Amino acid sequence: MLRVLLVADSHGVLDSRIEAQLAGCDWAVHAGDIGNADVLDRLGAASQVCAVRGNNDQPSKWPAQDVHRLAQLNEEARLNFPGGELVVVHGHRVRSAAARHAELRRIYPQARAVVYGHSHRQVCDQQASPWILNPGACGRARTYGGPSCLLLSIAGSRWNVEPIRFPPLPRSKSP
Repeated sequence: MLRVLLVADSHGVLDSRIEAQLAGCDWAVHAGDIGNADVLDRLGAASQVCAVRGNNDQPSKWPAQDVHRLAQLNEEARLNFPGGELVVVHGHRVRSAAARHAELRRIYPQARAVVYGHSHRQVCDQQASPWILNPGACGRARTYGGPSCLLLSIAGSRWNVEPIRFPPLPRSKSP
């Protein structure tokens, strides 16, 4: 069994409960708006890491000491897994939120699944092919009910997606 943790929209913060989900994962996949190299390093607990650049992954928004890591990030990745291809994009280039799933299916018809971020909203659209998956936000910014991720399990050609969501952490109070 191959286990792939899908995350997005960390904006520099990876919730520790989501980080704990990396135990036993073969891959960690980040669909953009990473925020800093620390998030990438923490995802490295999985055997393999794949991350793409989001609209906020720009030199002006990353710590100066981490900017060199941005050059390693593409805007799209394609991973060949047993049973099909997983396409990873941030999703910000598809302008119409209402038509986003149809547009991603049109752009990537050969994929088994497309994982994207940007909206910060967890989605598992498996009604048509390819599947359209959004893990939601894995940090603190706009989590819409709490930090979330998706766990993709692959056994032979069988794929299963498990949505995972944690309660929001309380906001720290100013002294």
